[in-house]
Amino acid sequence: DPTRKEKRGPGRKARKQRGAEVELARFLPPGKCGLDRPAAAPRRPRPPDRRLSPQKKCAVKAAGQTACGRSGFSDGNSKWLAPAKAKKTQPKGNHVELSSDGEVEEGSWEMEEEEEDGSIEEMVDDYGASSSEEEELLPIEKAALKQKPDREGLSEDDSEEEDEEEEEAEEAGKQKMGQKEEEGPDLQLNLDIDEQFKLPTSEEIEKEDILFIWPLCEFLGCCDSLTVFPPAEPPDLHVIHQRIQGNVEVLQDFGAKREEGRSRQEYLALLRRDMAAYYSYSDFLLAKLMDIFPLPELINFLEANEVPRPVTIRTNTLKTRRRDLAQALINRGVNLDPLGKWSKTGLVVYDSTVPIGATPEYLAGHYMLQGASSLLPVMALAPQENERILDMCCAPGGKTSYIAQLMKNTGMILANDSSAERLRSVVGNLHRLGVTNTVVSNCDGRQFPKVLGGFDRVLLDAPCSGTGVISKDPAVKTNKDEKDILRCAHLQKELILSAIDSVNAASETGGYIVYCTCSVMVEENESVVDYALKKRNVRLVATGLDFGKEGFTRFKDRRFHPSLKSTRRFYPHTHNMDGFFIAKFKKFSNAIPQAQKEPAVEAAAPSAVPDTIITEPLPRKRKLEGSKADKEQKLPQPALKKKRASLQARRRPLKA
Repeated sequence: DPTRKEKRGPGRKARKQRGAEVELARFLPPGKCGLDRPAAAPRRPRPPDRRLSPQKKCAVKAAGQTACGRSGFSDGNSKWLAPAKAKKTQPKGNHVELSSDGEVEEGSWEMEEEEEDGSIEEMVDDYGASSSEEEELLPIEKAALKQKPDREGLSEDDSEEEDEEEEEAEEAGKQKMGQKEEEGPDLQLNLDIDEQFKLPTSEEIEKEDILFIWPLCEFLGCCDSLTVFPPAEPPDLHVIHQRIQGNVEVLQDFGAKREEGRSRQEYLALLRRDMAAYYSYSDFLLAKLMDIFPLPELINFLEANEVPRPVTIRTNTLKTRRRDLAQALINRGVNLDPLGKWSKTGLVVYDSTVPIGATPEYLAGHYMLQGASSLLPVMALAPQENERILDMCCAPGGKTSYIAQLMKNTGMILANDSSAERLRSVVGNLHRLGVTNTVVSNCDGRQFPKVLGGFDRVLLDAPCSGTGVISKDPAVKTNKDEKDILRCAHLQKELILSAIDSVNAASETGGYIVYCTCSVMVEENESVVDYALKKRNVRLVATGLDFGKEGFTRFKDRRFHPSLKSTRRFYPHTHNMDGFFIAKFKKFSNAIPQAQKEPAVEAAAPSAVPDTIITEPLPRKRKLEGSKADKEQKLPQPALKKKRASLQARRRPLKA
């Protein structure tokens, strides 16, 4: 506060010196006042209140004439020693006078406002600088000041005329603006017509093909065998992106915006080619995604895959509470928030000053680094205390530890995985998180009904193509083809049948199977679920998740069971989490449908040889069958059993 500032010593004005003229007249000997100024540091000019009035200057001049014998100052300092003129009257103050004998006398005096010639003296500041406004103003400001007296001198009629002229000028400006607004729509229409999207010519497409093929040829060293020349410029991705946007706009209103003589297939082919070049996807994968998503949603999906998903952690309620964990991490410099209303244990981490995977809380097992989408299958499974649960594909142990957390370390969990190397991380995480009700096994999931069965609930996180986690593994963009998708789908069908067979339908609290994948392909999701509905006595039930998109009941020429509406799909561009698919089954009977009981029927009649191992014509077959029957009758009973066993071993296994 400047009003409360304490004063420190005398101010600047209290240290002012006397005027230079008075000092010279007082201290210099007679006849020396005209000497040159000594080579010393120049003093600052006199303050304005120490300046002498014109009448007193006459006294100083008279004293100089009597001392030096001539009037005025003879040295080169006469200009800065002479008092400056002031425009404003100076206030009353002390002044210095010279008596007739040359002595200095002090007294009070008042400066006269005007000199005899009518000029106003100029004010000078403490440092001798002129306070004249004209010297400090710019030329344009000086011109404005000159116009003020002219306007003040105008009569009232003249000022009214000027006001009328200004109003007319404003009206003319408004008319011009109105004309521009009227012309605006026409100009906008012209711009729209000029910027209408047009398909590139074949020459432009061939040129761009060379631009994209050249880096690959240079890498493979095949430029000598092909007539491919290095491009003059690299491909312009900005132009490709604008072309993608224009193409999508045309396809959304194809009837009105398309070019004459151009088919929709041409636009789609160009769009797929441009998206493959801009987003670095294979042509096969883009064709699959274009069948799943509408075009605007497809662009959003591809853009979302270029951005990493937010880091999320799950609180281990076996050791701490979410509130305590959040406070501890905030104290360590972690910026976080609750994951959402649908999760009571999740936290999303925005940034951190410490490595989030090496904090003392992490090492103590207070939380687990886990994606938001990985929490959903366990929430859909809804495990209860004291149940027997199977996690068929458990690595790296995030879902298994979440199940144990919800069960409060009661009951029994069998954590199985076919990879022994990945089971090491499972064991480490279970020990760190304090899980004590889990048994870890290394078996093939397809053989599991024979290994152990009778579970209350089964969680199957099936291996998949990974098309929902492209942001984590960008290699999926180019290294997946049709064979990979079909291979994964076949394995998933085998695993889901094994999972259903491992569940006890008579369980009082359970009898549920949750099937999930991190893929968005219909072949790996809805097709597998529809296959399980046909092969086993199960039905789909609600997952218990109040968000997510419904699964497909029809896709292209395929028709699925209507109950697939209860399945849920999650996408990165809509839910800001990895792409995921979740389906929940309820097993209502342990009996296998009749179509799957062929092996038992054939075992009851072993004499009937399967058709798959017969290659002879039908008449000869009857003859062979008759001879074999005669030989079997002659063989003893142990030999007959061996013969039947060999026939059973020779027949082909039924397909799943």
